[in-house]
Amino acid sequence: MRLFRQLFLIMGFVAAGASASVTAPQLGAEYQVLARPQPAEAGKKVEVIEFFGYFCPHCNILDPMLTQWVKKQGDNIVFKRIHVDFSESTLPQQKLFATLEAMGKLEELHSKVFYAMHVERKRLGSDAEVLDFAVKNGLDKQKFQDTYNSFSVRSKLGRSKQLQETFNITGVPTFAVEGRYITSPSIVGVTMGHPVTEPEQNAASLQVMDWLVAKVQKEKGGAAPAPAAAAASTSAAASAKKK
Repeated sequence: MRLFRQLFLIMGFVAAGASASVTAPQLGAEYQVLARPQPAEAGKKVEVIEFFGYFCPHCNILDPMLTQWVKKQGDNIVFKRIHVDFSESTLPQQKLFATLEAMGKLEELHSKVFYAMHVERKRLGSDAEVLDFAVKNGLDKQKFQDTYNSFSVRSKLGRSKQLQETFNITGVPTFAVEGRYITSPSIVGVTMGHPVTEPEQNAASLQVMDWLVAKVQKEKGGAAPAPAAAAASTSAAASAKKK
């Protein structure tokens, strides 16, 4: 039901419109502050966590733009992903994510999981389907199974569930910045004031994240990051609109 609520919210803003831009994010509008801030684990850098799900079509659409944003931010941030646990049916996907991460294969295969689910229409809703995906993508069958069923993967899932509840994540994609600030494309989209396409909404949310990263860096006494990421996000949205 959480996913359907988010889908309903986003679809209300998917229409042709002018290029989106968020220049002065406001607390309670484009971002929120967590009631109980959590310790960040990034040192002098800024911790950014994406709460996502492989099942989520909006996470799939956002992912290429987000990947470029992370690259643009570079050493400004420590970026982490957490696969949410919204239902028992997504457990194989959660375990797949944790296993790929444990095996050092996440960067290589993350986008391929999205492709399998949202382009090839593979559900990856069972252990057997997940194992078939892993083997077809070149992973050693026994090593994958051993990791997939390991205590370390089960522990990671428990920790992820705890963080999901601590950050009060009720929809995806959602971002937590430095354990304090929460934003998402759906949060930002509500405040944009005119109909926008989903790529434009995503670009605007990344601009808000640029601003939040800069805010945290200033709070830590560091230099603000270069605005290249925001410009790239806006450019990507404009290109998507032209297509």
